[in-house]
Amino acid sequence: MALTGKKRLFANAVLAGKSNKEAAIAAGYSPATASAAGSRLVKDAEVAEHLQKHKKAKETGEAPPADRPSFDLSQAMAHKDPRAFLLAAMNDVELEPKLRIDAAKALMPFEFAKMGETGKKDAKQAAAEKAGTGRFGLRAVK
Repeated sequence: MALTGKKRLFANAVLAGKSNKEAAIAAGYSPATASAAGSRLVKDAEVAEHLQKHKKAKETGEAPPADRPSFDLSQAMAHKDPRAFLLAAMNDVELEPKLRIDAAKALMPFEFAKMGETGKKDAKQAAAEKAGTGRFGLRAVK
């Protein structure tokens, strides 16, 4: 699972040289509980892995490993149709799974109508057709 926003902010603050408490405050945690939050976040497996990767890269002089690609506005503006953009986002394997799922949810109304979703006129017409059948309906004359 990818780092959440707060975890990523915390890890970047620790890499910048801040203490755990200062990094937790910078990430948006309450100053009253920042010390405990910082201690808990340093022990978190995802944060520890992120810190370790970046520290190794810093020691060896390599560029830090690239995180998953973020949202690219220029790529989004290339699509003129929102349906095409959502379809491309849903099928993009490099995008975070949560964003792909959100794109699929947003695409649903474009693809499938809700079961009970008809207009007033359609509902009135269906009721009239139903009432026209049965015992008191018009009969065909031969």
